Amino acid sequence: MEIELKDDERLDYLVDPQLKIIQSPSVFSFSLDAVLLSRFAYVPIQKGNIIDLCAGNGAVGLLLSQRSKAHVTMVEIQKRLSDMAQRSISLNGLEEQMKVVNGNIIDMPELLGHGRFDTVTCNPPYFRAVNKRDYNENEHLAIARHEIYCTLEDVISVSSQLLKQGGKAAFVHRPNRLMDILALMRKYRIEPKRLQLVYPKSGEEANLLLVEGMKDGKPDLHLLPPLTVYKENGEYTSELKKVFYGQ
Repeated sequence: MEIELKDDERLDYLVDPQLKIIQSPSVFSFSLDAVLLSRFAYVPIQKGNIIDLCAGNGAVGLLLSQRSKAHVTMVEIQKRLSDMAQRSISLNGLEEQMKVVNGNIIDMPELLGHGRFDTVTCNPPYFRAVNKRDYNENEHLAIARHEIYCTLEDVISVSSQLLKQGGKAAFVHRPNRLMDILALMRKYRIEPKRLQLVYPKSGEEANLLLVEGMKDGKPDLHLLPPLTVYKENGEYTSELKKVFYGQ
């Protein structure tokens, strides 16, 4: 299928050579975080509704569509990024399974419905919005990385509102926000169930965390084995390859 590419956009494979995504170095490109979140999150296999918040150019949602036949809604506030995500949906022939909503996640419970979704995923902005000199000069990247239009509390509150009773929410974030994340999950009735730390190399500090909780679940947190990304020679570890490719 012919898809128009704009400015410096390019087509890349999204882990699976059958899945393609539109990227732009000056606007947004997916990262390891998105792939790990898409592999970590619970998804209903046959039917249901999944929503990916702060969707960027659509990497998480596209990867989730390969694991589930459920309908996938992606929410992205930046019009340029939501347009890239929509064209990637069309490129992969997934229009019947997926859609993109261009808007602020804060508005989604009223717009899309409370208690409607089986799964919520989110790769949110990692950095608090302190002042403008802390932002990347590129507006697209600044919005993606800093809590300009939504805070961590907004993300977790909205996720709770969107989830069905017993539904699951999965987040990827930085380890220095772990206590904030767990406290907010409990505050908004998403009981933490699974937690995994991700390490760039053996012997280094963790630089990512993956956490999943259940709406109104019972306390029962499982700490999963740590995931190390790179071997000393710079190649992916066997456990990372297993997560990525099922090897």
